Amino acid sequence: MTSNSTPFERAPATGAHGGGLRGESVYRGSRTFQGRFGRMFRALPAAEFDGEALFALAMAMSAEPETIQDAEKREWPAAELEDNLDDEENLATPAGYTYLGQFIDHDITFDPVSSLQRQNDVDALVNFRTPALDLDSVYGRGPDAQPYLYQDDGKRFLLGRKLTQGGVDSASRDLPRVSTGRKQRALIGDPRNDENVIVSQLHGTFLQFHNRLIDDGLAGSFQEAQRLVRWHYQYVVLNDFLPRIVGLDGLTQILPGWSPGQPLMNPPSLRFYHPREDAYIPIEFSAAAYRFGHSMVRPIYRLNPNHDGGRDPRGATEFERDAGLAGRFFIFAGVQKRGLNGGDAFPDDWAIDWSLYFNSAGVHPSDSGSRRVQPAYKIDPSLVNPLAFLSEFSRPPLRPGTTLTVKALQLKPDTAAGRGPANLALRNLIRGHTMGLPTGQDVARAMGLEPIPDNELRVGKAQWIEEDQVEDGILLAEVIDKFGKPGEPARLRDHFKQRAPLWFYVLAEARALWSRTRQSGNFPGDPNRIPVHLGPVGGRIVAETLIGLLTADSHSYLNQHPLWTPRQAGTFQSGSVYGMGDFIKYALQR
Repeated sequence: MTSNSTPFERAPATGAHGGGLRGESVYRGSRTFQGRFGRMFRALPAAEFDGEALFALAMAMSAEPETIQDAEKREWPAAELEDNLDDEENLATPAGYTYLGQFIDHDITFDPVSSLQRQNDVDALVNFRTPALDLDSVYGRGPDAQPYLYQDDGKRFLLGRKLTQGGVDSASRDLPRVSTGRKQRALIGDPRNDENVIVSQLHGTFLQFHNRLIDDGLAGSFQEAQRLVRWHYQYVVLNDFLPRIVGLDGLTQILPGWSPGQPLMNPPSLRFYHPREDAYIPIEFSAAAYRFGHSMVRPIYRLNPNHDGGRDPRGATEFERDAGLAGRFFIFAGVQKRGLNGGDAFPDDWAIDWSLYFNSAGVHPSDSGSRRVQPAYKIDPSLVNPLAFLSEFSRPPLRPGTTLTVKALQLKPDTAAGRGPANLALRNLIRGHTMGLPTGQDVARAMGLEPIPDNELRVGKAQWIEEDQVEDGILLAEVIDKFGKPGEPARLRDHFKQRAPLWFYVLAEARALWSRTRQSGNFPGDPNRIPVHLGPVGGRIVAETLIGLLTADSHSYLNQHPLWTPRQAGTFQSGSVYGMGDFIKYALQR
């Protein structure tokens, strides 16, 4: 496992992953940009964890890099070949939902003042995003207050340069950018939506969807287009995103008698999300349960089926093909143009073919090879290796021409700059601790649930190793022995006994459900194909929060037009459930 920092270094000055100071330039004068964080379970005590124990758990949750050996037995970075099933994949959830989840997070939460290294007064934290699914991360303060985001007509967004799919024409556009010295920074409502190439282009489709509504005559004004974009987005969150992430059984406990694509006829049964006045973001959601998406991140992605390059963008070598790297890019990398690192312009031929990321009506990509829908990774207590060296807390990428070794691929933490730990698992665990979150077991009991027993709390991928007839990973109780510092195990051996950090518990709960399904025999065939979604604790926190935000927003489609569907807007004709793939298809159709 990867270890590259110590537990409680100084919090970063800026950054989006795991907390830190960010948003110093956010306008604070308008009340619409302020909403408070709060607690869903106010009476539960804060869990106390030893820093070394959290460090050991973070290392256990951080995967080693995938490698391949050349003829001289040297190790090089590699990836699972696209023609093979990767046992870490969740075949029920395409990879695009990882980044839709990130986009949603950026829309509803923006905490610029909390620290990783001290206890925080949650009631005093201010959320500089509106706690509503209203796309303020896209629209900012609108064309009157931020005209530089919009075209001269005040109706349409500015768009960036045209992009191609490996040289083949496409309808995709980059974000509008402005030169700031050596970088091309995105000119958008929330700079976090340029953190990586995938979420960057996803943000761009929202800009194009808005513009298309006006171009097609479906909206005559900026305000009408904004309302329709918001309603489409909210519809996708409720009918497409949540069923995949929470599962229908979990959702129907909150929405009795409802099914995706059907109108919501009865008020939701919200047992735990109860705003005292205005809507708020529960800290159990933002600092724990909603961070489930970090485990869904793949180490490597194909952007489109036409790009076939490796280190040379014009074509991959035979060895790169053997290593699964032809036309595919690591989510983060220390070698320029081999990772999807954000915050700058990327090559013109990196347009995403969204049929590789979402299912949409009438699109049926191949099950294997360069045209398949790439699945997200399973929700479980394991993060891929690139997330152990986040780029914003690490040294700058190496120069072009650097040999693509495993060592060069990984960025080293820039501890000299005081940016804090670059390991995302560690940042999340510290974040939950400083926020005073309760244990996962305490939250389960408060929900009236029996906690997952210690002998089912495993660290690692939800993966069945056929040749050994065992599950991958180790028990949480074994973490200190295997990953603690020498001399520490005796002192900390029982540290996690019947008490697990809430973020870890949410991930381990999803894995435990997968394991129980495997053992029940109700899923014939390969156990690694069992769909994985959040369990009753994590799923309830996530679903109640997002549904609660929708019902608390007087401008949401649920309150203004509960029978509304995208068909009524003229953007969808299929009889299937409208999803994110269909949203993108309309935005980019020509």
